[in-house]
Formats: sequence, C-alpha cells, structure tokens
Amino acid sequence: MVNKMKIDIKYKKIFITFLIYSIIGWCYEVFLEVFIYKWGFSNRGVLYGPYCPVYGFGALIFIFCFYKILKNKSKKEKVMLIPIIFIGTALSATILELITSYLCELVLGSWPWQTYLDYKYNFEGRIALSPSIRFGIGGVIFLYLFQPIIEKILNKIANKKLNIIFYLLLIIFLIDIFCSVMGWWF
Repeated sequence: MVNKMKIDIKYKKIFITFLIYSIIGWCYEVFLEVFIYKWGFSNRGVLYGPYCPVYGFGALIFIFCFYKILKNKSKKEKVMLIPIIFIGTALSATILELITSYLCELVLGSWPWQTYLDYKYNFEGRIALSPSIRFGIGGVIFLYLFQPIIEKILNKIANKKLNIIFYLLLIIFLIDIFCSVMGWWF
C-alpha cells in the first residue's frame, strides 16, 4: 500500500511538473512574441489556457533523459556535462518539435511555428537551427536552475495538498482540452 501511494504521488508530481513547464513555455512564447518580435499578443498555445503542452512534454523528456545524469554530481562534474546536456536537450527538443508539427498539421491543419520558414536554416518550416540552439541553452538553464527549485517545492508540499492541487489542475486541464477540441472541430 505504501509503495502504491509513493507511485501515485510520483505520477501526480509528474503531471504538475508537466503543467508548470507548459505554462512557463507559454509565457516564454508570449514574451518572445510581444517584446522581442513585437508582433503583439496572441494565445501561443493550441489550447485555450495559458500553456503550451509541447514545452511540458519537452521538460519531461529533459527530466527523464538528462536530469538523472546531473543529480548527485559535484559542481565540477556538472560544469563538465554542460556540452552534453546542451546537445542532448537541443536534439531531443528539436525532434519533439518536428513530431509535434506533424501531429498539429494532422489534427489542426497547420502548426503554430510556421514562421520558421523565415530562418535561413530550416526544414520545411517545422524546425530550424536558431530555435534548436535556444532549446539547448534553455535545456541547460532548465536542468541546472529551474528543475532543482521546482523539485524542492513539490517535495515540500504535503501529500494531501498535493492531491488537491493535482485534481484541481487535472479537472481544469481536461475541461480546457475538451473545449479546445470542440473549438477546433466545430
């Protein structure tokens, strides 16, 4: 029973982590759009809510593939791993973005980042070198700075509060998915 409860809490933390990084990704996209590119505000996600699930999935890939490499390493070892983490996160995020572009095109008829056609080095406007480099830099920042903080915060939350947070976020997210899908197709 205790092991089942630990597994249950682990999966709830994974979902909450997914949503946190989906929201951070949405904020990053809006920041780029409004302050860097000066295009003005628009919802940068495919859902109604303020989240980009591709960032949440990317974060989970980074955590499962690369964060374990960094944990329990000395500062010197962590510094030595930066090039590997950079390349690994850049490649994995680029592959995720490519796959996601095909899924979005299948479901929605297009993908949100077709502006990649404007980049000199791109593949079908689905992936591009410049964003891939940003993914690598972001992956290093994410794994070295953000994830340890998020992990500490989630580990401090009592299980009962974590359950409440999880179910509340899950309900909101599922309602958003339902409403968004209905909006896409009807």
